[in-house]
Amino acid sequence: MAAPATPETHRVYFIPGMFGFGRLAGYEYFGHIESALAARFAELGVPLIMEVVQTPPTASIRRRAEVVAQAITESAGGASGGPIHLIGHSTGGLDARLVLTPSVRLDLPDASLAWRARVQTAVTINTPHHGTPLAAFFTTVSGTRLLTLLSLLTVTTLGVGAPGLSALSSIVAAIGSFDEVLGIDIRLLDRATDMVLRFIGDRGRDEVARWLEGIRHDQGGILQITPEAMDLFNAVAADAPGVRYACIATASPPPAAVRLVRQARSPFGAFTATAYSTIYGFTSRVVSRYSYPTPSVAADAILRAAFGAQVDDSWCDGVVPTRSMLWGELLWAGKGDHLDVVGHFSDDESPAIHIDWLTSGASFGRYRFRGVIDALSSALLPDIPDAKTSSGSTPAV
Repeated sequence: MAAPATPETHRVYFIPGMFGFGRLAGYEYFGHIESALAARFAELGVPLIMEVVQTPPTASIRRRAEVVAQAITESAGGASGGPIHLIGHSTGGLDARLVLTPSVRLDLPDASLAWRARVQTAVTINTPHHGTPLAAFFTTVSGTRLLTLLSLLTVTTLGVGAPGLSALSSIVAAIGSFDEVLGIDIRLLDRATDMVLRFIGDRGRDEVARWLEGIRHDQGGILQITPEAMDLFNAVAADAPGVRYACIATASPPPAAVRLVRQARSPFGAFTATAYSTIYGFTSRVVSRYSYPTPSVAADAILRAAFGAQVDDSWCDGVVPTRSMLWGELLWAGKGDHLDVVGHFSDDESPAIHIDWLTSGASFGRYRFRGVIDALSSALLPDIPDAKTSSGSTPAV
C-alpha cells in the first residue's frame, strides 16, 4: 500500500504517445522509467507518487488533454498539495502542453484544472512539437493499414515479449512481404489481429481488443500532428507561467539495407527492420513551407556533442523529426529510435529486462538510458545536487 501524500510529496504523471498505452496485457508502457525514477527518488529521500494516464490511443489532442485533466483531478485534487510534474512521450507531450495552456477550453468545469497551480515541470520526450510528415501519410488508406500493422507489432513485441516472437512468424507469413503491406486487403489485417489476440491469451485479450478498436475508430489526433496543423497549435498553445518546460530528443541512423539485414537475426527482425525503413522514409522528408525552428545556441551545442554534426530537418527517430522535438530547455540528446528512449530497446546488459520495438540500428543501450534518467531526475529535482546521479544502489534500468 502506498504511503499517504504529504505537502512534500512529488506527483509525476506519465502521458503515453500516439497509439501508446498505460498498461496493456500486463506490460507497462513507462515501466522502465517508472522503476528507475522511483529508485532515484527513494535514494534521495524524496516522497513520490507516480501515475500513468490511460489516454485514448489516437484520439484528438483536445480529447486526450481532457482525459489527462480528469485523471490528475481525481488523484491529486485541487490547488493545495505537493509539486506536480508532467512527463509526456511523443504526442503525450502535446497533451501536457495543451492542458497547461492558460486559455485552454476543455469540456470540464474550471475546478478540474485547479491543480495546474502546483505544476512545476513539463518534460516532453520525442514529441512532435512542430509536427511530423509521417502523420500525413497515416491519414491515407495505405497509411491507415500501415498504422494498424505497426500497432500489432507494438503490442506483440512489447506485450508478448521475446519468448513469443518465434510464434509471430505466422503473422508475418499471413501478411506476406512488407512490400505488399500497403496494398493488402483489410481482411488480412483482421486475420492478423485475431492471431495477435490469440497469442496474448486470456490475461489481456479484451483490453488489447479495445485498444486496437480505439485506434481503428478514432484517429482524430493523427491529422493534428502534421506540420501544417502544428503550426496552428503552436500559435494558440501558450506556455504556462512558472512551469519549467524541457525536452529530450533523439535521432536514429538512416536505414542502410546491409546494416539492417545484419542486425535482423530472425525473419521477424528483418520484417520490423523493413517497417522501420518505411516509416523513416516518410518522416525524414523535408517540409519546406513548415520547417522546424533553428535550435538555440545551448540546444545546438548539446545536439552537436551528441551526434557530432549539425542536425538538419531530415534527422529523425523514425517517427518524429529531431528538430521538431525541441521545446523549452533541451535536457538530453542522443542516438535512439522513437521507443528506445522510454526503455523499449534491445538489452545490452544482463539480466535482459528490455524488449526492442523495431530494428533501427540505433544501438541504444542501458548507458544512454541512464543518461535519460539522470536528465529527468535533475529536471524534476533541480534543488537537490545529487539528483542527477545515483549512488550506485539503483537497480538495473
